[in-house]
Amino acid sequence: MEKLPKIVVILGPTASGKTDLALALAKKYNGEIVSADSRQIYRELSIGTAKPAGEWVKGVYLVEGVPCHLVDFVDPTAVYSLADFKRDALKIIKDIIQHGKLPLLVGGTGLYVAAIVDNLDIPDVPPNETIRRSLESRPLPELQALIQEIDPVTAKKIDLNNPRRLVRALEVALVSGESFAAWQKKSPPLFEVLLIGLSWPKLALEERIQKRLKTQMEQGFVEEVEILWKKYGLAVGSSLSSIGYKPFVSYLSGEINLAEALRIVFYQTRQYARRQMTWFKRDARINWITGADQAAADDLARDFLS
Repeated sequence: MEKLPKIVVILGPTASGKTDLALALAKKYNGEIVSADSRQIYRELSIGTAKPAGEWVKGVYLVEGVPCHLVDFVDPTAVYSLADFKRDALKIIKDIIQHGKLPLLVGGTGLYVAAIVDNLDIPDVPPNETIRRSLESRPLPELQALIQEIDPVTAKKIDLNNPRRLVRALEVALVSGESFAAWQKKSPPLFEVLLIGLSWPKLALEERIQKRLKTQMEQGFVEEVEILWKKYGLAVGSSLSSIGYKPFVSYLSGEINLAEALRIVFYQTRQYARRQMTWFKRDARINWITGADQAAADDLARDFLS
């Protein structure tokens, strides 16, 4: 049987150090990074998404000289589906392999990772603008109640605090009459995969989240939110509904004070990290390492690639 091409996947919760590790491995093993982060895809959402600082050179986003794909390329108001991600990611990964380099899929969006690693069959259901606009106009609690009623199977698997995911799942269920989860079936693998997971003790990860939030504030997180809010507004399905952005809109509109906004952002980020770990811990294929242990990751990569 023909050997499958190899890829390395680096995953874990937010603020766990995935990008730093990926850059180190990419430099050592002649690799390129393919982002699996559903928020860093958006242009103009940089500070709040902890997007790695880089520059566009001849159509390629470079971070410390390493090409990073699927970052900073989608308009904040655009719809970018899981099917879009899989299509784009596969094209890029195959191109990287064809050029004799190592693809590193890096991120914490579980469905993005699964789409590539498990070769998921993504729903071939085109967007229905009428249904989508109706869903996007509803508050998050109503969307959560709807998914529980219409598609309880998906409700157990999806991130119930991600309005974009909820809208798309409901849209697919309403248009097709089938569960969104039922569409996502595994096909034969396309790659031989090494999965490296970054794990931190609970308190240590919370400290990293708090430290990163402090840095984001110093970088101008609130100012970024204000610019985006004035430019694009705050529809439920918009990119500004991402974790960390909406509480600052509430602060800017006078609904809460800055201390309360910061408390909510920290709480939401911590809860998101927990949901990410719940998702990833179900996968026995993942090789877990302490986040800062680059030597352990290097050992895994070297053995896998040899």
